[in-house]
Amino acid sequence: MSRWLVTGASGMLAAELLGLLRARDESVVALTRDDLDLRDERAVRDVVAEHRPGVVVNCAAWTAVDDAETHEDEALAVNGHGVRVLAEACERLGALMVQPSTDYVFDGTGVEPYAEDAPTSPVNAYGRTKLAGERAVLDTLPHTGYVLRTAWLYGAAGGNFVSTIAGLEGSRPTLDVVDDQLGQPTWAGDLAARIIELAEIAPEPGVYHATCSGRASWYELAREIFTLLGADPGRIRPVSSTEFPRPAPRPAYSVLGHDRWATAGLPPMRDWREALRESKVLVSD
Repeated sequence: MSRWLVTGASGMLAAELLGLLRARDESVVALTRDDLDLRDERAVRDVVAEHRPGVVVNCAAWTAVDDAETHEDEALAVNGHGVRVLAEACERLGALMVQPSTDYVFDGTGVEPYAEDAPTSPVNAYGRTKLAGERAVLDTLPHTGYVLRTAWLYGAAGGNFVSTIAGLEGSRPTLDVVDDQLGQPTWAGDLAARIIELAEIAPEPGVYHATCSGRASWYELAREIFTLLGADPGRIRPVSSTEFPRPAPRPAYSVLGHDRWATAGLPPMRDWREALRESKVLVSD
C-alpha cells in the first residue's frame, strides 16, 4: 500500500479524492495551502522528503482564471514553477505524480474532440500557466508523471457552475445562460475515482483526458440541472457569450477525446448526464 500525498487539500477535487482514499483506509497526507505553499521551494522539497509518498496528487493550483490575466507571473509561480519543484522532488524519491490540468491549454477553435497529442495553443494566461505545469511534469517525470486534463469540473465542495445554477433556481424566474461554448461537465467524484484507478494500474505515463463523455453547452447543462431539481427548464434562456464579457477569453469548443485510456485498459469516463444524476451534488428542497 502506497502512501498518498495530496496538495490543495481544501479544494473541490481533493475533497472527493480524500474521501475515497480514506474510505479505502489508505495512508494519506493531506496538505492545504496553509500547510504547503508551492511557491516555497524549500518547503516543497522538505515535505516530500519527510513523508516519502509513493503517489503525489497535486490539487494545488491558481484557479482564478480572470485574475490570471493581470497576475500571470503569480499564477505561473504556482501552476508552472511550483509544479516543477514538486515534480523534481518526486523524481528524487521515485514517486508517481498526478497533475490535473485543463482544457484551456487548447484554443477552442476545433470542431472535433481534441486528442491527447493535439497541438496546444492556450488563449488566456491561466491556460499558459497550466501548460507550463504540464510540461514540467512530462519533462521531469517521463516514467512516472501523469497529466490529467479535465474541464467544467463541479462537486460538493467549492464554487462551481452546477452549485451556482442550483442556488439561483429558487431566486430568479429566468436565467440567461451561454449557449455558444461546448464542453464536458465533469463530476469531481468521477475524476477522483479515475485518479485512484490510474495510480493502481500505473499505465504508460503522459497525458490523459479525464472528462466525462458526451458534450453540452452551458445552456444545456443548466437545463439539465433544472430538470433534476424538478424545475421548469424552459426558465433557462440561451444567450451568446458576448452577453457576458470576461477579462480572460474562454475556448468556444472544449470537447476532449479519450482514446488514450485504451492504453491503460480503462474505458472513458461515463456520460456527463449519468454522472450529474448520481453525483448527489444537487439536492432539491
